[in-house]
Amino acid sequence: MAGQVELDERVLDYVRSVSLRDDEILRELVAETAFMPALNAMVTMPEEGQLLALLVGLTGAERVLEVGTFTGYSTLCMARALPPGGKIVTCDISERWTRIARRYWERAGVSDRIELRLGDGAETMRDLLADRGPETFDLVFVDADKTGYAGYYEQALTHLRPGGLVVLDNTLYFGRVADPEAHDADTEAIRALNAALHVDDRVELSMLVMADGITLARKNKAQ
Repeated sequence: MAGQVELDERVLDYVRSVSLRDDEILRELVAETAFMPALNAMVTMPEEGQLLALLVGLTGAERVLEVGTFTGYSTLCMARALPPGGKIVTCDISERWTRIARRYWERAGVSDRIELRLGDGAETMRDLLADRGPETFDLVFVDADKTGYAGYYEQALTHLRPGGLVVLDNTLYFGRVADPEAHDADTEAIRALNAALHVDDRVELSMLVMADGITLARKNKAQ
């Protein structure tokens, strides 16, 4: 049995050259975010955005919930993949960064598919539950504050229909989860979540070793 391929820059460049299908709008959004030195690591990697769009299509998702918008790259990718009448609700605390997102959504012609809610993610999820009831979303993507992940995950399961999918970003957290010397709050939060997911029989589970770690958790239909 073959082992894991070492993903150096040469291999990553090759993968992108034969699989990545971005466009001018997406490339310009990445480039604009790259001018924010302290924050450019927060933008979704292009290959992850493409995967998210594929997952929206594979799950037949019509209602998507995103926790953590930033400059809107992942939102744009998922919105493009929605069927006619599909909607994505995305929430973030920053008006500054989401102002950039709105500009690119308009350029891409998908702003009518996107509902942006500004405010605390957990509160927004509670408000949505009160407004719409449980099991009204097909896919939930979480890419926000790491210490809040456990709570977002639990809320996501309530929001998801049976068979729906939770996608959690940064579950390898720059590799720090495997560093025994790393004990910062964010790393510990992701470690604890990963351990809890491993034994959570409410979901089917797979962690993808790409980008900064992407975990897929499909809510069991019996739930």
